[in-house]
Amino acid sequence: MEIWEILFIGAALSMDAFAVGMTNGMTEPEMGKGKMLLIAFAFGLFQFIMPVVGYYGGYAFSASVAKIAPYLSFAILSLIGGKAIADSLLAERKKAPPLVVREKLGPGKLAVQAVATSLDALAVGITFLAADAGSALPAHPVVCALIIGIVTFCFVLPAVRIGKVAGNKISRNAEILGGIMLVAIGVKLLLEGII
Repeated sequence: MEIWEILFIGAALSMDAFAVGMTNGMTEPEMGKGKMLLIAFAFGLFQFIMPVVGYYGGYAFSASVAKIAPYLSFAILSLIGGKAIADSLLAERKKAPPLVVREKLGPGKLAVQAVATSLDALAVGITFLAADAGSALPAHPVVCALIIGIVTFCFVLPAVRIGKVAGNKISRNAEILGGIMLVAIGVKLLLEGII
């Protein structure tokens, strides 16, 4: 395994975080730069933590979590997305402007999103364990996990910005679209886990 492979793993793992970050930007287009940085940092942090947990937790812990990870990710993202859709439809029904009803992304919801999109990184920790056993890891596993976290941060930050721009242009339906995207990501993770 080479450093460039770790970079590609980081890019692949960050795709779900990218999509959720974009959704966050769409549903809260008025957020400031500090919050954008916080979102990118949270996703990067959990993409860093999970491979380390997988590596040090070993095969038994990671294998059992890996079995339920797709279902857990699906449930969490579907609940968050479903709530966003319901809130938006309720606002439409009451004829209230969507921005008044929109629920801002709080620390708890952000943490749940970051965990849900990084559960598959536990399996990468097992890969690191196997590669390290064969002396095929290009650096210490924590350094490799840090690279994944940094790559995720670098992907999510512009994703939130893109979502903000799109959210301003389609603000009336942004929350419904964002909710649909979260549910779709959850379904994708579930199907990948089953297949």
